[in-house]
Amino acid sequence: MFGMATALESIMKMRSVRILVADDDPDLLRTVAHSLEATGAAVTCATNGADLIALIGEEEFDLVIADISMPWMTGLQAMHSATYAGLATPILIITALKDERIPEQVKALGTDALLLRKPFGLDELDAAVTTLLARPTETGVPPAP
Repeated sequence: MFGMATALESIMKMRSVRILVADDDPDLLRTVAHSLEATGAAVTCATNGADLIALIGEEEFDLVIADISMPWMTGLQAMHSATYAGLATPILIITALKDERIPEQVKALGTDALLLRKPFGLDELDAAVTTLLARPTETGVPPAP
């Protein structure tokens, strides 16, 4: 409907949301960041796995979006390291790889991890982000506005 906010925009209006996006493709990184910023999210970007890990250690995020294929450390390696160290932030893994083992590897990250295959539309990105942000926290209730 015209004038109706998307579910993602509604979540962003209810609370301040910080999202970390990591991808070594500058065009995709820019597109994803702009799309999320347009909904009201504060977005921080990284272009490799090492920077991704460093940012996770320095700041708190409500969601991490990470490409698998990045220099220095893959997105999966970075997220496995982060979750092993106690990261409880929801994770969206994005990839163009067709490896059949990837869904299982993403599942191993925990219940707050989803996989989104490239190429994807911005509506698919919004749906995945909305799903992850709307999930209950460890206390069993959705995040407060």
